[in-house]
Formats: sequence, structure tokens, C-alpha cells
Amino acid sequence: MLYDSERGDFSMMFLGDVMPTRRLAVFGEERYLQLREVCASTDATFANLETSVHRYLEGHQNISGGTYMTTEPHLLEDLKWLGINLVSTANNHAFDYGEEGIVATCRYLDAAGIAHAGTGRHLREARAPAYLDTKRGRVALIAATATMPGHSVAGEQRPDTPGRAGINPLRHSMSHVIDERGLEELRRLGAALGYDAVRTRRRNLGDARSHVGADSATEYTFGNMRFEKGGEFGVRTVGNKRDVEENLQQIKEARRMSDWVVVSLHCHELGGEKLLTAAHRSEIDELADFAVDFAHGCIDAGADIFVAHGPQEPFGVEIYKGRPIFYSLGTTIFELETPQFLAEEAYARYGLGGDAGPADFADVRYQNDTVGHPADPNYWKQVVAKCEFKEKKLARIELYPLDLGFAKPRWQRGRPLLAEEKLGREIIEKVAGLSRRRGTEVKWQNGRGLIVID
Repeated sequence: MLYDSERGDFSMMFLGDVMPTRRLAVFGEERYLQLREVCASTDATFANLETSVHRYLEGHQNISGGTYMTTEPHLLEDLKWLGINLVSTANNHAFDYGEEGIVATCRYLDAAGIAHAGTGRHLREARAPAYLDTKRGRVALIAATATMPGHSVAGEQRPDTPGRAGINPLRHSMSHVIDERGLEELRRLGAALGYDAVRTRRRNLGDARSHVGADSATEYTFGNMRFEKGGEFGVRTVGNKRDVEENLQQIKEARRMSDWVVVSLHCHELGGEKLLTAAHRSEIDELADFAVDFAHGCIDAGADIFVAHGPQEPFGVEIYKGRPIFYSLGTTIFELETPQFLAEEAYARYGLGGDAGPADFADVRYQNDTVGHPADPNYWKQVVAKCEFKEKKLARIELYPLDLGFAKPRWQRGRPLLAEEKLGREIIEKVAGLSRRRGTEVKWQNGRGLIVID
């Protein structure tokens, strides 16, 4: 055997969303340093970098639906201190500062020596794998997001036009399944309210049928929502054919260029039985069907690991054809409440004027910590995962439970520590229950969850 990488022995650490706005390397709690030791001990450590990396006044804010995320470039060194050397940049906050923010983020990551995938100066670059060379093997990363504003999607280059900086999308269509009576009532309302006439005018103007919507005996478009006749009420989602195929093609490319292939998907889109009844998002514990189908398709195309994030809490683990699928690793660094600056639109959304600051924004948005993330303990109980491979086969997965400081002051909470035993057991038991649905057994052992592959 000539090269160490030929052995197929490899370890990878997987974190969820990281949203750093404060220093990380200055703290010394024992359970924090223990977490850092685990993260820094593997051959590769992945995270979803859910932010825009740039300096203040570098770039112009875009239209964002929530907090405008900014990470100062020097904080990338703190991520490296934590062990992170591979990141996805495809997510709903990547475009908070527009094309300039996309380009700046890539530039600062390049300067820091952190491999990154998921955004680029044009669509081909955003879809392309990133490669990380390590002592024991080369890792490829393909990163996409299902959650994004439509204008953040990267544009493809043509011989006669340049591309557009943005994210690698995994778009999808959604159809609401209802009974025949409901479908007929929507048809009546659509005609009476002029929706049908609007679509007819759009078709006569030459709008693409895929944008206008084509109705049939069993399907109807009401406004901008799609409905179909079915046996039980529900929601059906299907991945965009082009996005799925082009991302799978990148996996096949990476499979022939690296020892290990990782696919990352940022996804807020949820599914499962609780989707139609849950009062709080944290009560839903499954991804939408199109994301599950995509995960399986990625493994079939040659990926070694599939990792999802976006729901902001951990979901189950599936071992599919001997390879792990993490349906959500939640949030690992949750510091979105402490940016130094925010755009005017963020303040205006909550009725705040020009004299308001980020603390005022947080007070009003979260109603003094009585609603949203600060009021829900589920968002502060998290997990990170360590995968060990022996002779190219998955041998074991260790799930480390994290405490992100629920109910602590906003300038303290959001930084992860290994959870103490009582909380740790609670977190792992939840993940174990969700994993059991997928045929995966998780055992509690030595302060962590353990999955052993036979």
C-alpha cells in the first residue's frame, strides 16, 4: 500500500448551522474545550456557515425575511480553532448582502483556507464540488439549499451573457391534496375572483406554462397555490427536475475525483404527520418528502454522507445502503441575536425608527424573550455527529449532545457546550426515537449517542 488514503480509514465531524457573531476561541469552560477537542481531532470537520462574511459597510444589504446575518472575517479564525475546515455556504442567509456579499464570503473563506461549496459567481461555480485534502484522504463537498429567496439563485453563464452570483438551489413544487368537493369549490372561487382570467391573460401574453400553471380534471391552481384531488388531505412535494439532476451529476463528478463525497442540504421545508396540526415549528420532526427523496438519490449517485440542516433542531439518522443520512443536525452556533448592525428594513418591519439598535430589534422581535427561539428550549438542545470509517466502510457514529444556553442572556447564549448527563440523555433519547423510525438504533454510552454498524 503506497498511500495512507488507500486504507479507507477516515473520521469526519458534522456540525449543523453555525451563525457566529462573537469570538469563540477566548472561552475556557471544560465542557466547551472538550467539544473543541472532539471537533478538532477528526480528519475533516464540516459546518453550514449560515451568514454573510464581510466587513461593516462592505456590500449592500439585500431584502431579507429575518435577521441580516453578518460575520466579521476575523471570526473565521475562531471557526478554524474549533476545527472547522469544510463549510457549506448555500442557505437562506447567504444572500443577505446580495451578490457582493456572496463574492466577499467566498473571498474571505479562500483567504482563511476553509474549503467551501454552495455559492459562486455563477451557477456552475455554485453547484461545483469543493475539495479538501487531508492526510488520510480527499473530501468532496456538494452543497445546495432548498430554502432561499428566489432572487438569490445563481445564474448560469452563456456564450453571450455573464452569469450571476448566488446560491446552488434545490427548488421544489408543492401540491395540496384535498377531496373532490374542496377542489370543485376552489374552481368556483377561482372563476368568481378572476384568478382564471388572470392566468388566461398571462398565457396570451406568452408566459411559460410552467409559471402560469396548467389545470386538469384532478389539479387546479388557486392564486399561487397548487391543489390536487386525493384520498386524504395532505401536502405533496417534488424536487425540481433540473436542480436534482444537476446536483446528482456533481456527485458523480466528485465520486471520480475524491476518496469521500459529502452532500449538504439546507432545508426549512418540513413534512410528516405533524405538519398539518403543529402549533410550533419545533413540534415537527420530519423533512418534506422531496428532501428525503433527494437524500436517497444522492447516496444512490455515489455520496458517502448526506447531511441536512435548517430546522434548527436535530432530527433522526438513517443508515441507507450502509451510508449515513442526517436529516437535521440543527444549529451548533446560534448567535443570530448579536449582530453589530442591521439593515433599515429589519427595524421597519417591527415599527422601529432610525435611532433603534440591534438590542431594540431583538427585544421587539422576540417580545422580551417570550416568543420565538428564545422562548422555546428545543432550539437550544442540539447534536453534532462524528462518523468513523474503517476500510472504506462506515463503522460507527457518535452523537454528542449540546447545551446552547437556553434562558441565558442573549450575549452569552448560542455558544455550544457538551451537555451534562441529564440533558444529554434527553437530547439523545429524542434523536434515538426519530432514528428508530428509519430503522436505526441509537444507544446511550459514555455521555453520547452511539450507532454501531454491523
